[in-house]
Amino acid sequence: VTADRETLARMSFQRFFRTYPVLAGMTGTADEAAFEMSRVYERPVTVIPTNRPLIRQRWATRVFRTSEDRWNAVAEAIQSAHDAGRPVLVGSRSIESSEVIAHKLEARGLRHRVLNANFDKEEADLISHAGKHRSITVATNMAGRGTDIKLDREAKDVVLTEMHTARRIDRQFIGRAGRQGDPGSSQMFVSLDDELLRVHVAGLARALRGSMSSGELSGAARAQALALFRLAQRRAEFR
Repeated sequence: VTADRETLARMSFQRFFRTYPVLAGMTGTADEAAFEMSRVYERPVTVIPTNRPLIRQRWATRVFRTSEDRWNAVAEAIQSAHDAGRPVLVGSRSIESSEVIAHKLEARGLRHRVLNANFDKEEADLISHAGKHRSITVATNMAGRGTDIKLDREAKDVVLTEMHTARRIDRQFIGRAGRQGDPGSSQMFVSLDDELLRVHVAGLARALRGSMSSGELSGAARAQALALFRLAQRRAEFR
């Protein structure tokens, strides 16, 4: 048995990148991190217009009291889009969540493909079918990044996702719909027992959940919940 390794020195990513004499980069989601780019790296962010006009629709976020309510609503939304002939990309934050929604789809008899770290070898093939007429693809946020989803002529693409710990990651997922001027839409489904709230605003989330009885929040309750999610996301980004 070899001896334990000893750390002689360590350096943060931020400090490491600042050792370079020239620092630049390109990404589709830098605008959300413009403040960090300026404060940490002293680099401005320039937004370049898209090659073709963006016509993707952003539908209103739906908020639910529990995860079970949320997943049932997601399955129902997928069913509606599928019946309309639209391909659906379902975004999840973890392998566990992707498997939960997969079980919901199986119960409804909806054929689908799961794209997560357990199926990395089939990733290219899964992505190649994600834009097909009436296809359903369930993916984690790390799977399939950097690949284009080619759409059938009659197809439109829908993204259904949870809220992540940074707006930038949300946009990475949303950006998979309506690429290159294609039609598409995105919608987010969240619940008051999501990990984002449990970790960053646990007390406030518990109090709000205790005051609610209905499955889906609306009106003032929905506005309160969305404000809580934005606060939790800001705390996560700051961390």
